[in-house]
Amino acid sequence: MNAISSMDLTGFTEREPGVWTDDRGLVLSVHFFDLVPDLPAPLDRPDLLRHGLAVSVARAGAGLIEAVTGEVDSVPAVRQLVKVRRPDGHGQVFLGSWTVPRAGCSAVVKVQAGEGPMTGLREALVLDRVGPERYFTPHPYGPDVTGGLPYHVGDHEEWDAQFPDHPLTLVRTTLARIAPTVVLQDAFKAQPPFSAPAPAPAPAPAPAVEPAAPRRWFRRGRSS
Repeated sequence: MNAISSMDLTGFTEREPGVWTDDRGLVLSVHFFDLVPDLPAPLDRPDLLRHGLAVSVARAGAGLIEAVTGEVDSVPAVRQLVKVRRPDGHGQVFLGSWTVPRAGCSAVVKVQAGEGPMTGLREALVLDRVGPERYFTPHPYGPDVTGGLPYHVGDHEEWDAQFPDHPLTLVRTTLARIAPTVVLQDAFKAQPPFSAPAPAPAPAPAPAVEPAAPRRWFRRGRSS
């Protein structure tokens, strides 16, 4: 199924089916997955969903910047912004996506861009302005979200206007521009809604074992 029928591709050039690029280094792609979405919680439980996504992204060695629920073409969806290390270890790649899950499939619109030769400028300037004690903060989606790339305020949207050419800014603003123009296929929209699988029940406690009667350690002596 081709889940997406159209969207605004102004400024993008198609490189291969389902993949477009622009002159700023952005890569736009669309995907259809014909399997049950692996989201950790239903979209109507956003706190649980965000926490599960943050934990899984951290375990993969990356960092979840933000996750919010919303709609794409009137269908419930979740938007994620993620940062990952470049394969060569030099700088980061930022990925923004809208995932539209249905009961047995999903559609994804993704925008990504990587840092160029100069890396860390945004982070260094924000750190200098706010100070180290305010720069690194616990992850807002849960105190147990640890590992992966660190969470910090330099990735917040409030700094985008001061760094208009930063890849995170480009990804965030481009995704915000394109998402409202996405038109989904009627056949995809007609699929049953997504419902995360129920968590596996906790194992039943082992039955209590009655302690064995203590064995006598002496022998009764023979009578003479």
